[in-house]
Amino acid sequence: MSSTIAYIIIGVSVLFIIGIKLLASPKTARIGNLVAAAGMLIALITLHKPDGDYVWSQGWPFNYTLIVIGTVIGLIIGAIGAYSVKMTAMPQMVAMFNGLGGGAAALVASLEFLKRAQGSEFSLTVNGTDLIHVAMGGSAFIAGSMLFATLIGSLSFSGSIIAYLKLEGKFEKPMTFPGQNILNGLILLVILGLCGWLTFNTSGGNAVTAFVVMFCLALFFGVAMVMPIGGADMPVVISLLNSFTGLAVAADGFAINNLAMVVAGTLVGSSGTLLTLLMCKAMNRPVTNVLFGAFGSSGGGTGAGAAGVAGTVKPIQADEVALLLTYAQRVVIVPGYGMAVAQAQHAVRELSDELGKRGVEVQFAIHPVAGRMPGHMNVLLAEANVPYDQLIEMEQINPSMDRVDVCLVIGANDVVNPAAREEKSSPIYGMPIIEADRCKSVIVMKRSMAAGFAGIENHLFYKDNTRMLFGDAKNSLQALITAVKAN
Repeated sequence: MSSTIAYIIIGVSVLFIIGIKLLASPKTARIGNLVAAAGMLIALITLHKPDGDYVWSQGWPFNYTLIVIGTVIGLIIGAIGAYSVKMTAMPQMVAMFNGLGGGAAALVASLEFLKRAQGSEFSLTVNGTDLIHVAMGGSAFIAGSMLFATLIGSLSFSGSIIAYLKLEGKFEKPMTFPGQNILNGLILLVILGLCGWLTFNTSGGNAVTAFVVMFCLALFFGVAMVMPIGGADMPVVISLLNSFTGLAVAADGFAINNLAMVVAGTLVGSSGTLLTLLMCKAMNRPVTNVLFGAFGSSGGGTGAGAAGVAGTVKPIQADEVALLLTYAQRVVIVPGYGMAVAQAQHAVRELSDELGKRGVEVQFAIHPVAGRMPGHMNVLLAEANVPYDQLIEMEQINPSMDRVDVCLVIGANDVVNPAAREEKSSPIYGMPIIEADRCKSVIVMKRSMAAGFAGIENHLFYKDNTRMLFGDAKNSLQALITAVKAN
């Protein structure tokens, strides 16, 4: 490797790292995307390596034509998605794009392995110039890299498709049957056994047959792994599958000798894994419980009069809530999935602005797993142009919740449920929550008394300082805005 190429790889790696770092904050997420994209563009132009030579040595039009065509197609698809998909459907788009990335990685690895199995190099020549030419290596490590990328990439592809359908509400509840985990475990053992055999048997018809069987089983396993998981656990699933896609890309990089892919895939895989673990920590549940526990399969209950919950539900009207908000000094809004369903983020911003005009300090308390994808609430509120400095993470806002005059809970349920702190027998006991119950007054905006995803009653609804404002979140917020303006 020349020193020039080494410097380019280091520079591209730095851009990837800076991009991911900037994604950690809503304030810098957009520039982070651009920085990482710039790194990938540089890698595409300079580090592509067909047949041992870098792309510029192959000349125009062949390699650059393919790069330009692929880039333009990707830009068009991305632009259409960005401008046509509603912010409330962003989790579905993230799941779909992640699945496509995993599928692409699996296809690259599959092509490489099948060429090895055929015992020949693969070339596509036009007018005497190699358009595509890949010479096969012979080590078990390279074969293992191809098989790993195929397995993880295809699993991520099919699993992400199921995640997309769950987020669309097609079969949101966990779908389970007796012995499901055992069956899935046996399928995984067969897949790993085939991968082990193929690592040292890479040529011939038997290898091709075994590889196709392994590929199909991996696709099926992705479906079988995600189907038992409930829709509300999709943030964790999306994050985990995203890490799988990154690892598949990194393995592809080893297989085709592309260091940029190794670096990018490793960064995505490691950051996705860390995010998955952090989200599970925020729910006080291990990853194994998310993947194999069929959490939430009991469904929601009716709520009112539930045994073991002290207190009664106290409804309130919009004009009464408006008075509380208008004369408060500090208001904290806790958004949840219900706000996303009602597409009420713009109404939330308008209410916040009206209160701000009257000297009320308004903040938004953000729980790490609120919504249907990592950062779902941040994305929705950013789309409504809520100032970033008003978005406060759970750990930062909880210590001061007892100094909040009014806490307005919009469509959130389990993430504000005091049962996580008070009831040791609760499925969510130990889960960190936004401690809304400590505020002087709590207003819960909710369609009905149905329980949340965990299928348990929310103790917050029955607290002495809690009032329930029933109805569609967007309609209720519009009524609040009208009443606040009238005061």
